[in-house]
Parts: sequence; structure tokens; C-alpha cells
Amino acid sequence: MPQRREQRERRRHQGRRGSRHYDEKKGRNTLGKVIAVIQLLISVIFVGILFNSGMIPMKYLAAGAVVLLLLFALTFGMQYIRNKIHIVGIVLSILISAALAFGTYYFMNMHQAISNIGGAEYKTDNMIVVVKKEDSAESILDAQNYIFGVQTAADQTNNEKMITKLSTLIGQEPNVSEFNTVQEEAQALLDGRIEAAIYNEAFNSLITDEIEGYEDQVRILYQYGIDTKLEKVDQSVTEPFNVYISGIDVYGPISTNSRSDVNIIATVNPETRQVLLTTTPRDYYVTLPGVSGNQRDKLTHAGIYGVDVSMATLEQLYNTDINYYARVNFTSLIEIVDTLGGVDVNSEYAFEAGGYSFQQGVNHLNGKQALAFSRERHSFATGDNQRGKNQEAVITAIINKMLTPSMLTKAMDIVKELDDCVETNVSMDQLSKLIQMQLNSGGSWSILTDNAIGTGDSNTCYSSGSQMLYVMNPNEVSVNSISSKINRILGGEKITQ
Repeated sequence: MPQRREQRERRRHQGRRGSRHYDEKKGRNTLGKVIAVIQLLISVIFVGILFNSGMIPMKYLAAGAVVLLLLFALTFGMQYIRNKIHIVGIVLSILISAALAFGTYYFMNMHQAISNIGGAEYKTDNMIVVVKKEDSAESILDAQNYIFGVQTAADQTNNEKMITKLSTLIGQEPNVSEFNTVQEEAQALLDGRIEAAIYNEAFNSLITDEIEGYEDQVRILYQYGIDTKLEKVDQSVTEPFNVYISGIDVYGPISTNSRSDVNIIATVNPETRQVLLTTTPRDYYVTLPGVSGNQRDKLTHAGIYGVDVSMATLEQLYNTDINYYARVNFTSLIEIVDTLGGVDVNSEYAFEAGGYSFQQGVNHLNGKQALAFSRERHSFATGDNQRGKNQEAVITAIINKMLTPSMLTKAMDIVKELDDCVETNVSMDQLSKLIQMQLNSGGSWSILTDNAIGTGDSNTCYSSGSQMLYVMNPNEVSVNSISSKINRILGGEKITQ
């Protein structure tokens, strides 16, 4: 009898131990299933974000979704296997979930950065009140009874808005003295004939060209940003379009209005996969639509009045429509090229500039070298015409580098740099379509270049009053030839150089 009781106790003990082992195993499998379900949820979120971005072609998105679904089926199914395989499933599920979570975070950041780049709707004119550096005024209220200078040659609308703003701030109509040009106004300030000068900060470049050391003798007492809404673009990037690439002649914030020293029209036909880069010299002597009337000015001065004026000027010159723009400055070029790891630029000539030597043929350039290469004109017999060709060579090198597969690993870094360095009116939706189009079709693009030519001369300019400046009279044959090329590419014709 005692022996039978012992056997019964032993069986009950084994049963309880087996039950505990079963419960523990069941608990482990349940945990694995929960982790696999979390993996599925993260997969759905990841695919949803990619879908909503509009960047990824459907064929890739569908393939990715199938792969993620199969991975979920694998890791979830492993939890029904009785040996240690379910542990492998748990580890694999955790790794997949972590990778997807990182990918989601990475893509969301990139999407936000791209959104920040595109969709510019306004141009901003920074109106300033300038006093001599040693002036005792610390705020605009201290200048209440000052004599304010204002120029009458151009930009009258912004001048009037600024004077109205000052009247509100100081509680009275400011005492204003008028001058024919901004240069005369600036000289009057230095001479003590006025105590403060009102003008658009973009005119600084005109002043410093005539008055050496001007910026070292003055300081900004007050500034006021005036926003002007730009015309909304109704043009798809999947159809042929023109984009104006403007290089402004300053360092620092890209929003700063300034002369446009680089004026390139990129004519893009996504169907024929052709890009024509057309450079127009900065000194081209043209009228500025809506600004100068019948009086001519340098093309570079159009940038003072906003990117829309530069676009309108080139539209009128080449009888075409320019849908989009992208503005960069000196800082932009340096940072973009360095982020790409340098670019390979082909030079027609051997020359030296900015402390660097460039050989004839291919040169691997970093950001500062690319800037020096782009700015040099005194080393060439054709001056600004060759500088335009060199700028086209740098842009071509940047495009070619960005289209290489190796740049996929630097996509986030590139987008972050563009966020700080480029201002464009291309919307997020259009940028997404551009990316999707390239990912969908792949392959290379044919990049052609052309540049307008002209004859050097000396003449007065709308923005500079009676001052005689160097200008370039357009060569009509050259202009007509470029106009024809632009419109032929937009029309779908494949052309050769």
C-alpha cells in the first residue's frame, strides 16, 4: 500500500511539473506571437508612409509589401514550432521591427526635409534703416527726429511701405530727403547730410561697387521684411518644363535678395530624358518687365527685385515660359558639393583661381574649389562667356553625381544640406513625382549646354541712375538660336549639341 501511494504521488508530481513546463512554453510562444504582430503593425506603418509620400513607384512598393508580409508569416509561423526555433523567430522579429522603425524614422525625416525645400510661395524684401556706425541711436525710436534719406530710382513700392511702417513706429511722419540713386543716398549718409538711410538691403551690392568700405562704416538700426506672394505654378514635372537656376552673389541665408550672378535655364523633358542648360551672362543689357519700363538694365540687377523679375526677364528674352526656380548662393554650392563627396568637373582650359590650380580636362573638386572654378572670368579671353560655360560644367557634374547609385546611401545628408542651401517653388508633390519618375525609369539623362553671347559696352542702367557701367549687348542670332533650342526640347524633339 505505501508503495502504491508513493507511485500515485510521483505521477501527480510529474503531471504538475509537465503542466508548469507546458504553461511556460505556451507563455513563451504567446510572447513571440505578440512581437510578430508588433512587427506586422510597424510594417503596415512603414508601407503606408512610403505610399503617402508618392516617391516610391507602385511596383517597388507592392514588392516590398509582399516581402514584409512573407517575413511576418515566417516569424509568426515559427512560434508554432515546438523546438527552439521559436526563439530564433522572436529574435528575427525584433531585428526586423527595429530595422523598420529606423527606416520609418529616417524616411519621415527625409520627407520633412524635402517638404522644407520646396513650395516657396513668397519673396521677401528686407527693407533696412542704416545709420553711421558711431551713431548713438540704439533703436528706431531714438531716430524719431532724424532726416531719413530715400532713393527714387527704383523700388518705390517697398520704399512707401517702409515709410508707412516707420510712421507707425515713431508716431509721426518721418522727415524724408530724396536722392536720385541709392549710391547718392549712401554717400549723403557718410557725408552727414542725412542721419539715416532707407533702402532695400538687396541694393547693398550696388552701393559697395561704388563706395569702397561702405559696409564697414554703417550699421543696420532697423529692418522690416515685406512679403510678396509669388504666382502659383500649375505645371507637372512629368511634362517638359523650364527651371531657372539663380546663383546670388552672397554668403549666408539663401533668403537674402541680391544680384543674380548665375542665370541658368534648365530645360527638362522627362519623356526624351534631355536637359538643356542655357547660361545668360550677368551683364546682358535687357529690360526688366514690370520694373524698368523701356529702360535697360543688367540682367544681374533683376535679382535685386526678386526671383520672379529674373524669371520674367529671361522669359521675355527667349520667348518661353519658366515654370520653376531654384536659388542658391556661395554657401549653397560649397556645402552641396562637399556633401556629394566632391564632383568631377571637365575644364576646357588650364588656369588658376582662388588659390587653386585647374588642369585642362577632368578635375575632382571639393566645395571651395568648385566655387572658385565657377566664379573665375579674368583668366579667359571671352571673360563672362567662359565663366558661364564653367558654371554649366559644375552643374552637369553635380547632376551626374547625384544620379549615381552610390548617392542612395547619402540621400538623407544630401536632402538635409539642400534644406539649408536651396530655395525653390517646386512643391513637395512635384518633388515626389520627380523622385518617383527617376526611380521608376532609371537610366541616364542627356545633358546639353549652350550660352548666350554678346558685345561689351558701357551704358547707364535703370538700377544705377546716370552712372556708366559695363554691359553686354545681346547677340540676336545667339538669342534666337537658344530660344529655338529651348522650345524644340519642350516640344519633344531630341537634339544634339
